[in-house]
Amino acid sequence: DYRARRVTAYLNLLDKLVTKQVAALRELPFEEKNDLSMYFELLPSSSVIQDYYFDMLQTEDAALKRCMQSLLREQVIAGAIDVNIMSKVDKINYAKNGDATDYMFNDAAAALRGFAKSNLQSSVVLSAGYNPKLYAYLEQFDDFFPDANGLVKKKIILKVSDFRSAAVQGKLMAKKGIWVSEFRVESGLNCGGHAFATEGLLLGPILEEFSKSKNALVEELFVLCNAALKQKDKTQFVDQPDVKLSVQGGVGTNAEHEFLRKRYKVDTVGWGSPFLLVPEATGVDNDTLEKLATAKPDDYYMSDASPLGVPFNNFKPSSANRLRKRRIEADKPGSPCYQKYLVNNTEFTDKPICTASRKYQFLKLKSLRSQNLSQPEFEKQAKAVTDKECICMGLGVSVLNKYELPTLQESRAVSICPGPNLAFFSGVFSLREMVDHIYGRTNLLNTEQRSHMFVNELKLYVEYLNKEVTKATDVANVKQTRYLQSFRENLVGGVAYYKTMLTDFKRDSEATLEKMKRELEANVEKLNAILIGNAVATV
Repeated sequence: DYRARRVTAYLNLLDKLVTKQVAALRELPFEEKNDLSMYFELLPSSSVIQDYYFDMLQTEDAALKRCMQSLLREQVIAGAIDVNIMSKVDKINYAKNGDATDYMFNDAAAALRGFAKSNLQSSVVLSAGYNPKLYAYLEQFDDFFPDANGLVKKKIILKVSDFRSAAVQGKLMAKKGIWVSEFRVESGLNCGGHAFATEGLLLGPILEEFSKSKNALVEELFVLCNAALKQKDKTQFVDQPDVKLSVQGGVGTNAEHEFLRKRYKVDTVGWGSPFLLVPEATGVDNDTLEKLATAKPDDYYMSDASPLGVPFNNFKPSSANRLRKRRIEADKPGSPCYQKYLVNNTEFTDKPICTASRKYQFLKLKSLRSQNLSQPEFEKQAKAVTDKECICMGLGVSVLNKYELPTLQESRAVSICPGPNLAFFSGVFSLREMVDHIYGRTNLLNTEQRSHMFVNELKLYVEYLNKEVTKATDVANVKQTRYLQSFRENLVGGVAYYKTMLTDFKRDSEATLEKMKRELEANVEKLNAILIGNAVATV
């Protein structure tokens, strides 16, 4: 059980290190520019604790100052060490005799077990879709259920695309007696990593539905969960536990951050891609960091690089992208498959292999050559094959390069998947600078013309729809046509929603609001120009 044991050992080590570091942090003197002072100075300006810290600095009475410092030290606490599992990255593993092992040894299940058996009191984020086997496996571990005091040691965070997804998955969990502690809403396209496009549902309308319907859903989940706990003869909740709502994807200014919190009663707002430019926070190697710091908007693009077959936010200047092209030019497309995390194709083999692997791409291109395709059609299909990139190794090797650590792979080429919002940040920043930007104490945006995050997401969806219509066959079935039409209708409805709420953007200038109005209208025109009825014929 090496995978689960390794995860447990790593998380326990991390817990010890963080506990030790935070204890040492509390003992530091309150001196200018040291870590203890920075802990309080990084807090949002609205923080009562930060106000108390600044009051302490101004206090001249020595005894009172020591008392205030003692109280402040008690406020220095470690954050939760949360982990993420991509639910559907759940590779089957095999014994030495070639037989598939039991489900508990699948990759996602082993990772979950490793977390469940750790000493952590934190959360696991389940992302990238619903996996019924993995969700059922949660029931094997007591830490996911309330203890004798009604406390849950290991909590569940579900990353969801919309309210319907939250309701369906939340009820599935509740019927198992498992409480979902947080719904994490992510923009379908305006985010880093894999992009899971909704059916044209935009972030604003999604959050509006959460703000109106969340309380009723939580009450329903409470009843379902306690009924399941009673049936399992486990401790029931006395009081209804909290369910947090968080959102992430394309946030770029303090005004947007605060708007999300106040307008939709969001508990937390996630900032991801900008921290790739903060060496204190992320392990990006120097070569990639330099390229990100000087990148242009066109360097960020939605690709078909992921072997999962899901759109993948990519970075043109990455060394992995350059290596992929060199291999194609040398007539040796594809990558050696070392980690085998994303093996999922059995088109040519009994056991699954990865579509980014050299083996698969050789076999697939050989098959295409045997089909007597026209040259344009062959090139189109061959490109779809060779677009795939080894992200198992590529996404992990950056930190090895940064710290000059050894690797068994033949290449140190780096894959990186920032969201398109990173185009509006240029340079390398300190943690203090980035946090100050988030809380509105400074401005790190570059000179690129940036629209509101809602408009940026809308633009991405309009582009996505246009590509989907272009890719559609000349004669499509009724289901495909209805999907595309529904997609556009949802976008039009989203634009109408944004028009009605423009007055809510009170912190923005009149010029900014006028710009947003114009951009919304421009995207409506683009939507009207996408002729789904003609581009996709009904059958």
